[in-house]
Amino acid sequence: MITTAIFPGRYVQGYNAIDRLGEEVGRLGRSCLVICDPFIYDHHLEMVRQALKGAVDFELLKSGTECCDADIGRLVSSSEKESYDIVAGIGGGKTLDTAKAVSFELRCPVATVPTIASTDAPTTSVAVIHTTTGRLDRDMQLLNNPALVLVDTNLIAHAPVRFLVSGMGDALSTWFEAESCKNKYAGNSTGYNGSLAGYAVSRLCYDTLLEYGAYAKDACERHAVTPALEHIVEANTLLSGLGCENAGLGAAHSIADGLTCTEKSRRYLHGEQVAVGTLTSLFLTDRPKSVGLPTTLADIGLDGAPDKELRDVALNSCNEELYMGNEPVPIDPESVLSALLAMDAEGRKRKSRIT
Repeated sequence: MITTAIFPGRYVQGYNAIDRLGEEVGRLGRSCLVICDPFIYDHHLEMVRQALKGAVDFELLKSGTECCDADIGRLVSSSEKESYDIVAGIGGGKTLDTAKAVSFELRCPVATVPTIASTDAPTTSVAVIHTTTGRLDRDMQLLNNPALVLVDTNLIAHAPVRFLVSGMGDALSTWFEAESCKNKYAGNSTGYNGSLAGYAVSRLCYDTLLEYGAYAKDACERHAVTPALEHIVEANTLLSGLGCENAGLGAAHSIADGLTCTEKSRRYLHGEQVAVGTLTSLFLTDRPKSVGLPTTLADIGLDGAPDKELRDVALNSCNEELYMGNEPVPIDPESVLSALLAMDAEGRKRKSRIT
């Protein structure tokens, strides 16, 4: 049996870490293409300039709102005449995935600088490509993980708390999917079996969320950088990324990807979709229902959705290119549909008890 483990080249996290961007990027090259998300480009461009000034030669470009072929092609065309040592993406997950895809096309390393902690996109070797309307298109497998991941927790503390909570929803799936892959002897993102390190990090991710999640949310609501916030940012960004790539994915992410086929649920963040997928997976695999997620279909815009729409979600979740086959029990679209409905019924019961 062959086991594999893959990691980003360097991970830097802390208060005002953005000030070290020039120094850290300068370790990797002298010429940098910087792709900023629309919010950073429109409101914080001077902060980026100051962080890089005097350290490297750089060009700043603005990403679109989706990581899609059209935007990737536009950015590649704008820069392919230059010879960059590295591409840096600054912003949310879609911008970071765009930067990763552009770096792949330009054949140079990528640095990721997340300004929210809503997914593990900063650390992974995959760029998730969507259509221009936000529907999942495909995964682009990169040759390497990012050479640098730089996380400024002060920036993240000043972002809307919804992003941090969504990141916890994404990270929460890590251990459950890792356990499924381990029991099934399913491959990780490299196609081989996961390592002990991957499974251990996945469990640490879960334990960190349970211990520090509520305290981190409180801190973020007050724009405060506390040890709990630092721990949760690391769990959402690094531990979740290492876990999902090195231990493997399963039903939770398959269902989240399936949900992107509905326009209603595409309005919700990836981590919010994954949280629903995680709870649904507990019904699919008959695990104890003790996670305590008070989620329902209504929470992702599917209140009263017709059966056909939910069947489409179930069918898309079972796409053979996704990860449903990594679960230790046989799963088909009908069982996914049943589990979605059971998850919704249980979530409604929990909410009624709370109110």
